[in-house]
Amino acid sequence: MAYLKRVNAVQSYQTDAPPLYVAGSIIMAHDSNTLYNSGNILHGMTRISEQEIAEVLHMADDLQRFRMLMMKYECAIAEVRTKLENLNRDMSLKYQRNPFESIKSRLKTPTSIYDKMKRRGLEVSYDSIAENLTDIAGVRVICSFVDDIYMLADCLAAQDDVTVLQKKDYLAEPKDNGYRSLHLIIKVPVFLADETESMTVEVQFRTIAMDFWASLEHKMKYKRDIRNPETVSEEMRFAADLINQLDHRMTQIREKIDYVE
Repeated sequence: MAYLKRVNAVQSYQTDAPPLYVAGSIIMAHDSNTLYNSGNILHGMTRISEQEIAEVLHMADDLQRFRMLMMKYECAIAEVRTKLENLNRDMSLKYQRNPFESIKSRLKTPTSIYDKMKRRGLEVSYDSIAENLTDIAGVRVICSFVDDIYMLADCLAAQDDVTVLQKKDYLAEPKDNGYRSLHLIIKVPVFLADETESMTVEVQFRTIAMDFWASLEHKMKYKRDIRNPETVSEEMRFAADLINQLDHRMTQIREKIDYVE
């Protein structure tokens, strides 16, 4: 029987095996949208059988390797955050303003990893997870202006130890629902006691307004029994266009201020 056990004030979902990763970065993500605690940790897990839970936790003798993998992803997030924070300090001195407002980060929970692997019809194993998932580690950068997004992304990509695997520019080509953002999938080195390994991190860049729209859209699209869903989708696209106009208008105002100074 699976049960919940408190380990150092962190809720860890486990069977009679040792805790999956008691540091908390798996069960407890940095992003408040994916924070699990005693009140909601079972949300999303009730559809998984006891046998399936045992599969994701044990993964046929891969448990220790899986723990190490998640620890490396957490280190990769820290590396990317440090790089971005250093860029922020540098640019704030050069341009007299901070290019981003905040950074959010999250590590996928075991349940989320399991669900995604199953949806793709992939084997739930260490090797399969490491090979097929590129968004286990995620960093979201909230910028003030659209041009700051491109400037930050270019500076990050230009660093010697950063390798860009994929770039998706949803600013230039928004998704059909109106979503706008710049996504980079990068590899960064993680330096451990006896090895160095390059780990994959997904970095998303948005403006404050884009993040506002995306957060509300994410919440609303999961509501059930929506009347006239086509009308709602059209309204969301219209709102996204208004936000895009607002972003560009704010950039123009900033440029006027900079010109006067």
